[in-house]
Amino acid sequence: MPLPDLVELRTRLDRRITDPIIKGLSQSGISPDTLTLAGLALNIGAACFIATGHFLRGGLLVPVAGLCDLLDGALARFIKHTSKFGALFDSLADRVSEAALFFGLLVWYTLGGNAMGVMLAFAALIGSFLVSYVRARAEGLGLECKVGLFTRPERVIVLTIGLVVNQVTIALWVVVVFAYITVVQRVVYLRQQTRK
Repeated sequence: MPLPDLVELRTRLDRRITDPIIKGLSQSGISPDTLTLAGLALNIGAACFIATGHFLRGGLLVPVAGLCDLLDGALARFIKHTSKFGALFDSLADRVSEAALFFGLLVWYTLGGNAMGVMLAFAALIGSFLVSYVRARAEGLGLECKVGLFTRPERVIVLTIGLVVNQVTIALWVVVVFAYITVVQRVVYLRQQTRK
């Protein structure tokens, strides 16, 4: 299946999850920014659990935070309360959330004297940021760049599974390998787009 079709499939799946919840949230008075902040706070809480070796607790908080992240933009669109600042704030919260999780792992591996774990967590953090940066920079230049095998949802899912089943090192290897593959995919795609 071509990569653009994967993006469309993921969007449809997101809407199946969010649409029923959004209707209730729109009547509750909760703002999209509140959901963004809730997701950020939950990820920071998860990072604290992870840094102290409570991987299961942290792993269970991450998908709840992810649900907030999934819902904030959908709610903003549903109540017609979208704004450029809201989009910026959401993207910033996403980056801080992801950085917090990897920082939690960096702390855990550093305190445990696990040099390989430290390097993996750091490489995963950089790779994740590069995936997002390439898209953001492309969009700043007026290019669309939604392609990529391993975007943020996939990274979060893999990390969550690794935390819950206590196989964090394997999860980090998967994130590192596929994040850098995604960076290359996006650069190649953009190179082809700019040659047209």
